[in-house]
Amino acid sequence: MRAKDAVGRYGEKVAAAYLVEQGWQVLDRNWRGAAGELDIVALHGDELVVVEVKTRTGDGFGHPAEAVTPAKLARLRRLAGEWLASHDLRPRGVRVDVVAVRAGGRGAARVQHLAGVL
Repeated sequence: MRAKDAVGRYGEKVAAAYLVEQGWQVLDRNWRGAAGELDIVALHGDELVVVEVKTRTGDGFGHPAEAVTPAKLARLRRLAGEWLASHDLRPRGVRVDVVAVRAGGRGAARVQHLAGVL
């Protein structure tokens, strides 16, 4: 596994644990559809949330959430529809969140949750 992939997997694990601690129900992780992958699919109350996780070990490439482009958001929205079509679930609403994880250094990773980016 490449170092970049290991960092990404670590961030996804941290993000999933964070969401569970907040009382969310994680339904899927690393779900693959025709147009790509959803990092985390979760329920927050009766709302389906597609969570894009971005992890950085330093600040050299900017804030992790800056890597979520409009094209990426459009792909996540299409994938959310694909996920819903393949599951028997009728949520009240669907949204996309970003969880930014800053790993590295001493201590626990820092998590920042940006709700409703789309």
